[in-house]
Amino acid sequence: MSSYEKKIAAEAAVDYINDGMIVGLGTGSTVKFALSKLGGLVRDGLSVQCIPTSEATARQASEEGIPLIDFSQATAIDLTIDGADEIDADLNMIKGGGGALLREKVVASVSKEIITIADSSKNVAYLGAFPLPVEVIPFGWEVVMHKLGVLNVDIVLRKKDGSPFVTDNGNYILDCHLQRIEDAGALEAQINSIPGVMVNGLFVNLATRLIFAQGDQVVVKEKRRE
Repeated sequence: MSSYEKKIAAEAAVDYINDGMIVGLGTGSTVKFALSKLGGLVRDGLSVQCIPTSEATARQASEEGIPLIDFSQATAIDLTIDGADEIDADLNMIKGGGGALLREKVVASVSKEIITIADSSKNVAYLGAFPLPVEVIPFGWEVVMHKLGVLNVDIVLRKKDGSPFVTDNGNYILDCHLQRIEDAGALEAQINSIPGVMVNGLFVNLATRLIFAQGDQVVVKEKRRE
């Protein structure tokens, strides 16, 4: 059911894309369904220019024939479609399970509208059950981990095949097992103040619309950005 929910939520989000838009393309398993539908629309004549948030998304978009640009060609985005690992009632999110959080946050920061797509399991009462990713430069990552120790939670260096996981930007990720986050905005600022931190996976007051599915039903929640 989860894959089915992802598919219908993603396809519903693509309906918000209009001809001539600059579109931000997120990363993750739910976004893949959006890319497939968008590719079909492009082949049928829809005119868009898109900025991807990861190398994986860029590859799929290229395979679908979706035109890609970068920030040398545009510094504002009309609409971004992206997923979330968790999203609460205020549309605050934890993102970065796929490791693309830095590029996702850059794209989000210049997007006029952000549609988050998810299956119903990602819609939570409070953030924190999903480990919070923190992207850090490789130099001194141990220092960052030590400073994050003030949070009094388990912190793990993300690994792949026994070696540190490396993001598209050449950085590492520390996953913080917080369990429950009481003040996402304050925590985001606290973590970002640590030297060596590039970004963390808290996306606060960024999403403008959530589209998720519960079985066959598509649910849309909207929020004005503060």
